[in-house]
Amino acid sequence: MRPKQTAALRLAKTRTQLRNQRYRTILSAEAAFVCNLLYAVYQCALGIINLSLWFLAMCAFYGILATMRFSVSLCGHRGQCLPCETSEPFAMRLSGILLGVMSVVLAAINYLSLSQNIAVKYGEIIMITIATYTFYKVIMAIIRAVKQRRNPSLLLQTIRNISYAEAAASVVTLQRSMLVSFGSMDGAQVRFMNAVTGAAACLFVLALGISMTIKSMGKDHKLWQNQN
Repeated sequence: MRPKQTAALRLAKTRTQLRNQRYRTILSAEAAFVCNLLYAVYQCALGIINLSLWFLAMCAFYGILATMRFSVSLCGHRGQCLPCETSEPFAMRLSGILLGVMSVVLAAINYLSLSQNIAVKYGEIIMITIATYTFYKVIMAIIRAVKQRRNPSLLLQTIRNISYAEAAASVVTLQRSMLVSFGSMDGAQVRFMNAVTGAAACLFVLALGISMTIKSMGKDHKLWQNQN
């Protein structure tokens, strides 16, 4: 086969895959995995150099995100463009457990930020850019939920829930920075707002983890009954 024909076939295959909703979602999860892994390594290096629990907690947070997205990517490659009834419940259950752990890590991050008064103050342009990116992530998570609402794939549900958890944490970080950069409230009010929002985010992530774990166990039970 000529090189031009081979390239044309590969291009046609790539176009076909990109039309597949499942493939596009898994591809985005893989890209996010790389970003999360690199940022976790960066935070780990800062934590070791500065002997900072804050940076180490951030490393744990992004490390958990990377682990979850790595597991769903492996599951997606195993099932290719079709759902896999054996690996998807496992990926959902593992991610559900890790989301429970993440809620504890997120609570530790919120505690450290409140007790040590950690909040990054940015300029107006940078703050607007960060806010735009955060709202973009939230809006994209909502759009993905609407588009995939009729898709029964547990893998896609897992990827969506991971995105929801990350978006919730981003909103907490955004609020903390915005109150420092633009807020006119006193210190006590700022701490109260950050404490309430942080607690709500932790409970939200924990609820996601519990619901995913329960759903995956129920799916495994149904598969076991069908096999017998």
